[in-house]
Formats: sequence, C-alpha cells, structure tokens
Amino acid sequence: MSRIALLGANGQLGQDLRRSLRAHDVVPLTRADFDVTDHLLTAAVLRDIRPGIIINTTAYHRVDDCETQPEPAYRVNALAVLNLARVANESDAVLVHFSTDYVFDGRLSEPYTEQSEPMPLSVYANSKLAGEYLVRSAARKCVLIRTCGLYGEMGSRGKGGNFVEMMLRKASAGERIQVVSDQVVTPTYTKDLAEQIALLLSTTHTGLFHITSEGECSWFEFARAIFEFTGIDADLVPTTSNLYKTPAIRPRYSVLENARLKGLGINRMRHWREALSDYLGSGA
Repeated sequence: MSRIALLGANGQLGQDLRRSLRAHDVVPLTRADFDVTDHLLTAAVLRDIRPGIIINTTAYHRVDDCETQPEPAYRVNALAVLNLARVANESDAVLVHFSTDYVFDGRLSEPYTEQSEPMPLSVYANSKLAGEYLVRSAARKCVLIRTCGLYGEMGSRGKGGNFVEMMLRKASAGERIQVVSDQVVTPTYTKDLAEQIALLLSTTHTGLFHITSEGECSWFEFARAIFEFTGIDADLVPTTSNLYKTPAIRPRYSVLENARLKGLGINRMRHWREALSDYLGSGA
C-alpha cells in the first residue's frame, strides 16, 4: 500500500481516483488546502504528508480564455508542475501528471501514439506541452498521461459541467443543439481512466502513456449517441469548426492510441460507446 497525495481530489477525475485507489492510503487535497501556484505552501504540505506517489489532476483548462490570458495557464500547467516535480524528487516519490490530446495539430488521419511528434496549436496546448517537458526533464520518477475528452459523474466545475451533461441540459430546455462534426476525438469516461491508472500504478512502469477510451468519433457523433442511449428526441444538427469559431484553434483529429498500454498487455480501456452507455445507465 502506497501513500498517495491526490491533488484536485474533488474534480471529476479526482473523485474517481479516490474510489479506484481505495486500497491505498490516499490523502485528498483540494484548493482549500493550497493553491498549486503557491509553491512554498504546496511544498510544505506535501513534505508533511511524505507521499510515495503524487497525483496531479489540477489544470488551467479554460482553453479559449488562455488565448487572451496566457499567464494563469503557464502558472498552473507548467511552473506549478515543475515545483511538484522538485518536491517529488525530495521524497523519491513518483509524480503522476496529466496532459492532453491538444498537444497535437490534428493533421494526421490515424491515431497518435506516444512516439508521435507534438505540434500544439493554442496557448492552452502549449502550456500543457511545456508542463510535459518540465516533468520529463525534472522528475526522476514520473508517469505522464495524455488523455482526451473527459467526462465523469462529478462533472468539471471549471467548465460548468461535462459535455454529456451539457447536451442533456440543452435537450431538456428544448434548445436547438449545434455540435461540430469535423473534430474527431475519443471521449473518455473518468471511471475507466481512474481504474486504468490504478492498474498502471500497481506496476513499476513509468514514462509517457496515452490513456483514452477505444474507438473514435466526432463531437456530433458523440452527442448523437448520448441521445440514442437516453431515448431523447433532441433537435441536434451538425456544424463545422469554421462556422462555430472559437478563440483557440482545436485539432481536427486528436485520437490517441494506447500503444504503450497495449504493448505491455495492460490496456483495459473500453470502447467509448460501451463506456458512455455505462455512464448513462442505459444498458444499451
């Protein structure tokens, strides 16, 4: 049993990690305990805990805001991560940190592996890639995880709920729902991700891992499946990225391949449709 410091314990991934890691001594930490950008306080709290593993789920992920407000993105997604790497080194702890499919430019038409070259298109993506490089260069022991399109039971407070709940809310209000059909991803259920991480941490493997659900779909196809599984007759129509303009550029194709997990024989991630059905409790 390991002592694990879990940062961002109240988030949608953090809550599922608390459940998947219940066999360990998990110390849940939230912003009420410290702001991760307060390096001295962060270090002091973690030194008192003396964890064998530090899991960092904190992030500044207001993707469009990052374009005009890059400073908080780099403070949270890069500089705070460097501080965590240094603290982890002090106690010979493993640092587990999360990155994103957005580090790729989406110009491929086949899934990106851990060997693919990143090419970020936005400030947010650049800040996350900077965090990756700082972890890989500074942390003596790390597990770096890229994932995609997270949704979970707790929702994401910073985003006002996850994509699934937003779709259901809009349908309930009778709104016409426009969703882009030219951005292809793999939405990932945080329960599955948390359980895969628990399995990974039971091994001695470190380094970079892609961990997402299996398969791929556009955001429009994902929305259509949500309404298919719930039996809701929603006014859903496709749109394009050119018509639905946002300040930050999103990659058109950012499907990740769980290549290392598969190579090690420990990939347990379900197809996105199976995971979504489970989340919605439809039994479809």
